[in-house]
Amino acid sequence: MLMLFLVALASATLLPGGSEVWLARLWCQGEPGWWLWGVASVGNTLGSLVNVGLGRYARHFQGRRWFPVSAGGLARAERWYRRFGEWSLLAAWAPVIGDPLTVLAGVLRLPWWRAVLLIAVAKGARYALVLWLAEAWLAPLCT
Repeated sequence: MLMLFLVALASATLLPGGSEVWLARLWCQGEPGWWLWGVASVGNTLGSLVNVGLGRYARHFQGRRWFPVSAGGLARAERWYRRFGEWSLLAAWAPVIGDPLTVLAGVLRLPWWRAVLLIAVAKGARYALVLWLAEAWLAPLCT
């Protein structure tokens, strides 16, 4: 279980991970689904909150030459975020766009409680779907 938590946490950061595979593997081994769902959801949510924190901290360096986003790029991201709003964090579960969304929430100083709530809902739904798919498709293959 600890490994699932750590993989889920790392998967939510900019590090690569495969928490869905770990979740399905442990489910096939007979671990309780509700426990797996909780561990993976909490770990992945905390990993995304690391991204939010990094975004909040990174804003202090935006004037530096080495800062990875230009002033124009940051302005475009802010306009996009203001258009779609904090509800865009419900896509924090998605590959490729999820991590940048959580970093952007930090850069734009979304209140912590809202970030936690929206990210937790997104991540919880993701792992519920993975467990549902495991039940539907993997059950016959599990030994």
